[in-house]
Amino acid sequence: MFVITLSYLVAIDRIDEAMDAHREWLDGQYEDGVFLASGAQVPRTGGIILAAGLERPELEARLALDPFRQKGLAAYTIVEFEPRKVAPGLERLQS
Repeated sequence: MFVITLSYLVAIDRIDEAMDAHREWLDGQYEDGVFLASGAQVPRTGGIILAAGLERPELEARLALDPFRQKGLAAYTIVEFEPRKVAPGLERLQS
């Protein structure tokens, strides 16, 4: 499982201009079953994505296609971890 942190590198108006394309890209990742959750940080300085079901190189290749990355709007930090304990109903997240 991965926790991806996006940190915005530009003013929020530039982020907003690219948001539709970013959301379309997110939709594709959800359709493929690799993204589990995503959303804006509070305060809105970036975003968080939870991903599972793929290896790190594939995740990095997918992130490279995010319009935010392609336009230099955000930096990405990837943290990989193995869930050892999960809430009821989330057992599929365990390796």
